[in-house]
Amino acid sequence: MNLSGCFKAYDVRGRVPGELNPDSVYSIGRAYAAWLGPQRVAVGRDIRQSSVELSLALIRGLTDSGVDVLDIGLCGTEGVYFATFSQELDGGIMVTASHNPVDYNGLKFVREKSIPVSGDTGLLEIRALAESGQFPESARRGSVRDVDIWPSYRRHLRGLVEWQELRALKIVSNAGNGGAGLAVELIAQDLPFTIVRLHHEADGSFPNGVPNPMLEENRAVTSRAVLENGADLGIAFDGDYDRCFFFDEQGRFIDGYYIVGLLASVFLARHPGSRILHDPRVTWNTIDIVREAGGVPVLCKSGHAFMKQKMREADAVYGGEMSAHHYFRDFGYCDSGMVPWLVVAQHLSQSGKPLSALVDERMKMFPSSGEINRTLSDQKAAIEAVRRRYIPGALSVDDIDGLSVEYQRWRFNLRSSNTEPLLRLNVESRGDRGLMQEKTMEILRFLEPWA
Repeated sequence: MNLSGCFKAYDVRGRVPGELNPDSVYSIGRAYAAWLGPQRVAVGRDIRQSSVELSLALIRGLTDSGVDVLDIGLCGTEGVYFATFSQELDGGIMVTASHNPVDYNGLKFVREKSIPVSGDTGLLEIRALAESGQFPESARRGSVRDVDIWPSYRRHLRGLVEWQELRALKIVSNAGNGGAGLAVELIAQDLPFTIVRLHHEADGSFPNGVPNPMLEENRAVTSRAVLENGADLGIAFDGDYDRCFFFDEQGRFIDGYYIVGLLASVFLARHPGSRILHDPRVTWNTIDIVREAGGVPVLCKSGHAFMKQKMREADAVYGGEMSAHHYFRDFGYCDSGMVPWLVVAQHLSQSGKPLSALVDERMKMFPSSGEINRTLSDQKAAIEAVRRRYIPGALSVDDIDGLSVEYQRWRFNLRSSNTEPLLRLNVESRGDRGLMQEKTMEILRFLEPWA
């Protein structure tokens, strides 16, 4: 069995049934059990059409290895995180392919305390064991117990938000026919919000397109609904809702960069002097807000495995990536797609200001290009050429995650994607949108020979 095509940097993803099927997932379940040696493991699944069959194969692999399984059923990836840390389990596995095309599926793994398992921390060993097909015999067969995590999950989220401060906001929620609709419905019970529902029906065939609000073409429906309904806020989710995307009352998509700064300010008001994590792609706005609020900005390499490890090491109260992943100390140092919109709704309620007023000044102070993706013939050569071209005269250069180069009035980050064959560019400036746009086009033109 060759699984090299579906084991990625952070998880397992592949086409069904060519790369992933019940047999391969059964073997991966056996391998995970052999590698970790857990006694109790949570298993959850997303709404994809193949997820039920694959989760049953996974559970069979675990129980044949003597592992007791808590089957938490249909949920988001954060449901597995929550079950693992709240139930003090030895591990958890989510069957999901997030925002990948409809014929994909995959697996995300954690160990105790919802610590992620990635390429550097066990995935390669799991792959080798699964490919070998050699698994230790178990003296017993594990049990399977259906567990309803929703009541305790809902209570936990209530503990992170000051519910008495919430006012009667109108919120457009676009679940993209993923799993977020169920979560929003349950969480919003007894809250003063009016929810305008878009594609809340879970449907693994994705009749309205694969849920990925990072794609510009997927944003118009949410934007239009905000305007048509006079909503205070728009939110949209990817398939397993570990990412939450925001639209202001004008229907404008708000780049995740500025949401990181907004959430950082909220958490520092609650926890003065705390550490706030941020990724290297765009940094100036976050650093400025955190320092101004008396907090400590902490730089971390992009990617959920790195962010979660650093969150624990720094005991950061909050961490955010511009890609719309948001991490919370009080959520097991894990990312959640449900916590961010509840915190933003609370902040809108308390401040009495619209979202546009809360981000407009920051967007003018630190204009950003947003993430621009290019498929290049030789990413390594392209990055090295950019390095030689732009290092002279730079104030600072770092290689924490790709290439980050900083000047007095502008900076950029150029990095290879960890999950896709893409080179990603982000450019920002200090209060000069024209300079930011000029330098963005300049770098893109420089990269054209490798296009």
